[in-house]
Amino acid sequence: MLVFIVSVPKLVYKLLNTLTAENTEKAQSSAELIIVYYSLITFLFAYFIFCLMFKFFSVVLCAFSAFSAFYKSQIMFKILTLNINGIRSGLQKGFTDYLTKTQPDIVCLQEIKASFDKIPVLEFQYLNYECFWFPARKRGYGGTAILTKIKPDNITYGMEINKYDDEGRLINMDIGDKTFINVYHPSGSSGNERQEFKMKWLDDFYNYILNLRKEKPNLIISGDFNICHKPIDIHDSVGNAKNSGFLPEEREWMTKFFNSGFIDTFRFFNSEPHHYSWWSFRGGARQNNKGWRIDYNVVSENLKNNIVAASMEDNSVYLSDHCPVFLQMEI
Repeated sequence: MLVFIVSVPKLVYKLLNTLTAENTEKAQSSAELIIVYYSLITFLFAYFIFCLMFKFFSVVLCAFSAFSAFYKSQIMFKILTLNINGIRSGLQKGFTDYLTKTQPDIVCLQEIKASFDKIPVLEFQYLNYECFWFPARKRGYGGTAILTKIKPDNITYGMEINKYDDEGRLINMDIGDKTFINVYHPSGSSGNERQEFKMKWLDDFYNYILNLRKEKPNLIISGDFNICHKPIDIHDSVGNAKNSGFLPEEREWMTKFFNSGFIDTFRFFNSEPHHYSWWSFRGGARQNNKGWRIDYNVVSENLKNNIVAASMEDNSVYLSDHCPVFLQMEI
């Protein structure tokens, strides 16, 4: 195209030479001069049209580039959260095949139960995930991990409170102006000491999140909260009213947390009962769907319009005693 633009003036110049005295003497008739003038006008007109079209396509190309940049800024992503109850156990149950089938962009795992030397990193790198692991100090216990196909800008491990960070309970990941938090709330089911630990954790986590939101307002929090919020979220609300995970003070904390400016994305779309994310190994609970909904994808209210879909698998997907919980958003 540039060659054509440069060659046109040369052609015009040659045509103009035909109008010089020397070339005019060679003209045999006025008809020849008319042909020369006509050719000159034709070339000038063609040159003008070409420049006009070139300018038009340049504008179109710029507009397309701007649209592409906007589209990329609105790309949809899928996040999966799952208490894997042992990463090696999950792999034996077909977790990598499940990832290949469902294609989440970001995976938040809780209870990886593996130290760094026991984590099968290559299994996930082969699926194009960048992996960030935060195992507990105690071997074979707790820990969290984030797997992501979207390159993060920053990763932060823990809350800078040793008694929690030693259990590998929280990872932050920044991508653009969004902050993803993978969290594993403690269970209090083993006795009073751990229940007190859990309640103290809930207060500290609440304050941590509110302070973080002042600096990073676009929060996406995924993980195992170990609390059912409402009676609809548990199979036997009366019989479990005095059990850890459905205690009045825990449920009040959940209400306070959501009222502080966060959205339970699953309930944003689905108000039906009998949707659970964890089942006991005892008494055929899973087969009879006697479960608890304790795993959440939560977003700050200012991201409400970015939510596209939220769902969870049912009791037939057996990767651990929990099931995968999904969130789709525009990032």
